[in-house]
Amino acid sequence: MSASVPTGRVEDGFGLAVQEKMIRTWCRQQGHTLGRAVYRDEGDSGTLPAPERPALADALSEVEDGQAAGIVVGRIDRLARRLVTQEAVLAQVWKNNGCVFSADQGEILQDDPEDPMRTAMRQMMGVFSELEHSMIVARLRAGRKEKAAQGGYAYGAPPYGWQAVDGELVEQPAEQVGLARARELREAGASFREVCRRLEAEQIPPRRSDRWHPEAVRRMLQHEAPYTLRPRTT
Repeated sequence: MSASVPTGRVEDGFGLAVQEKMIRTWCRQQGHTLGRAVYRDEGDSGTLPAPERPALADALSEVEDGQAAGIVVGRIDRLARRLVTQEAVLAQVWKNNGCVFSADQGEILQDDPEDPMRTAMRQMMGVFSELEHSMIVARLRAGRKEKAAQGGYAYGAPPYGWQAVDGELVEQPAEQVGLARARELREAGASFREVCRRLEAEQIPPRRSDRWHPEAVRRMLQHEAPYTLRPRTT
């Protein structure tokens, strides 16, 4: 079986390298063959819907096109951290006659009207995963508020083109080149997908991935100017 493999965001000590090793070991033990790529949603939150997670969207497309027979993840919560997204992804794979596997549980079986407990157990796991994520977010927000009160930059990873220095966002020179080029291409009428192709052809790398994705370019171009958590004081 050929399988496309999205690995979720680095968090909770279950980083991308750990997930990929776990997946490869499981596939080898179970006799499954991985496809041409291991898809990584690096830096993209598992709370986002599938269309906003480029790697997951690519993996789902492979299943839809028949290039892969299914998807493998390290744990089912790597598929999504929102129950509604988890269920939507599973439904899409099953609709295209694909399978979903997690390295810690094996195949995630489709719903069976004769066995409603199967669906209930899976969804309860999704609910607890979502609750765990919400609690982590709440703690992070509290920590960021405290950091902000002390004058530090507290909004997580700065957008492409910027870096945090002493509580302020300043230009990151190499990334500013890519940002300017992407903006130039868009203003000339290029689609987000065409911008991706041109940036890759010109060897302008994204920050956390091996390739550009349309959604990443769209988000990148939303940030027209630097911002800080606190206004600058004079």
